[in-house]
Amino acid sequence: MSTQNELQDTISRMVQPGKGILAADESLPTITKRFKPINVESTEETRRAYRALLFTTPELGQYISGVIEFEETLGQQADDGTPLPQVLDKQGIVPGIKVDKGKGPLPGAPGDLITYGLDGLAERLVGYKERGARFAKWREVYPITTHNPTRLGRRANAEMLARYAAVCQAHGIVPIVEPEVLMDGDHDIDRCALVTEQVLHDVFHALHLHGVSLEHMILKPNMVLPGKDCRRAEPAEIADATIRVFRRVVPAAVPSINFLSGGQGPEEATANLNAINAGHPDQPWLLSFSYGRALQQPVLQAWEGKAENTATAQQALLKRARLNGAAQLGQYDAVME
Repeated sequence: MSTQNELQDTISRMVQPGKGILAADESLPTITKRFKPINVESTEETRRAYRALLFTTPELGQYISGVIEFEETLGQQADDGTPLPQVLDKQGIVPGIKVDKGKGPLPGAPGDLITYGLDGLAERLVGYKERGARFAKWREVYPITTHNPTRLGRRANAEMLARYAAVCQAHGIVPIVEPEVLMDGDHDIDRCALVTEQVLHDVFHALHLHGVSLEHMILKPNMVLPGKDCRRAEPAEIADATIRVFRRVVPAAVPSINFLSGGQGPEEATANLNAINAGHPDQPWLLSFSYGRALQQPVLQAWEGKAENTATAQQALLKRARLNGAAQLGQYDAVME
């Protein structure tokens, strides 16, 4: 199969009405933080058991089309010895991999951040693909302050995302491009809208310069939201602001926009996604989800690290996946909770 056909096959499997992406790619420090409230120690075995619980959830493939995995997970197995990427594939779910290596300060742009991991990426992708990964994800983050993100910060981050995406496509791997404007702060929804528009404009300019095929990528952005220390906005206001920005800067060639939850609670993230789809139908892109904590938080609370709670935890995951699948179709209602 040609590289172009590989990319199209993966996109066709991942971009489906009523389905979204599960982000299960927490780094070791992050999953340790997730386990702490339920008094579970983060070890190789507890992480394996938890990932296996997620991936073996019966009927998960009805609502989840792809799973972003952490590098460690690609080499782990389910309780019956089946490699976890194969577990997903048997469910009709495309396995993916987070490939960035964390972030740090951007020299020359105080307050801005830059993500690491381009060195050796091509070689790593070959190994990830051999172990079943068919798409990848790279995240750049943009804090909002009175002076951030700077012009340098926006352009440097866009360059990283574009270089990553180009390398992925050269190896037949679909790139998820994730520019996240952070919720931290007291900025209002208008400030978030302005920054998000600037960020996405720079990202797509860089993607164009690097020759990235827009038809064979997925955008994973933030919704347009007020900062968490500002007054809350209603779902309809969030939906209107989000669509207004995205229609200005996201080309129609992009097949799918899979929003990150970015600190929203499970019900909040579902309600906002539904408002976007119910209030603004017939957009050029599929408008779906790529949630981590907003899908997993109820699962962790139900699991508590106990094998006897596996079925209950899996039902919690299936419920949130089903409700977000309904929200992708604009058919969610709070009474379904």
